[in-house]
Amino acid sequence: MTMNLDDTNVGGQLKVGSGVVPAVGEGNERINGSLYAEGPVQLGDQGAFTINEATLMVGRTTNSDEDCIPARITLKTKGNVVIEGDGGSAQALVVEGDQIIIAGSLTQSNLQLCRGQSCSWSGSSINTQGWKGFDIEHPTKEKHRLRYVCLEGPEGGVYYRGRVTNKTYIDLPDYWEKLVDPTTITVTLTPIGAHQNLIIKRVEPTRIHLQSNGGIPIDAFFHVIGARADGERLSPEYEGTTPQDYPGNNDQYSIAGYHYDRRTL
Repeated sequence: MTMNLDDTNVGGQLKVGSGVVPAVGEGNERINGSLYAEGPVQLGDQGAFTINEATLMVGRTTNSDEDCIPARITLKTKGNVVIEGDGGSAQALVVEGDQIIIAGSLTQSNLQLCRGQSCSWSGSSINTQGWKGFDIEHPTKEKHRLRYVCLEGPEGGVYYRGRVTNKTYIDLPDYWEKLVDPTTITVTLTPIGAHQNLIIKRVEPTRIHLQSNGGIPIDAFFHVIGARADGERLSPEYEGTTPQDYPGNNDQYSIAGYHYDRRTL
């Protein structure tokens, strides 16, 4: 039977299905304004799904009369969202789309698959998805993309590079004095044009002093690297089975697979 209802208002509780539903209450204990549907339930575009794929299937808005402009997005929530996968599920959360925006923290996740133009993550396993990087439109080739990953190493490294010309010193940024441990600074010099027998005479927190053979004018590329001083030194190898076993301060790291955000959901 088909029944057309216009501007129907259900003041109490709407149920589609049978059985007792503890979450919305029953009888005098019912929660007014609550809805129960046994499912499957489909919302939006009637042709978005052709088979029963989920308990709740949400497609694009198709109501496009003059009083209803189709929504820009399909699903939007305000407030915390908790997704719990089945105990043996290998894909608790599968995200597909052109753009996924998470305004907040994705915590205690096991994000296995992510497709789309704007898609990056730190996977829960450092051995399979622990590379940190970015993926952008290629700056010079049409219909190409460029993917880079972050430099990794056994320290919280900071670098400064450039070219020194007609000077006997390299000035480092002022903030290096507090940011970098000066005892960890190393310098690489590459002479330009001719051998100049360059040496490092002295290293200071914000200046590297140089010397050339016989006072020849210096022209060289430089690469200066130091370890950060504003925190504990990294322990690259440690005994344990998860990132939670790290022996140092985990609060200063954003580590794949580690729940470093302590806020309660």
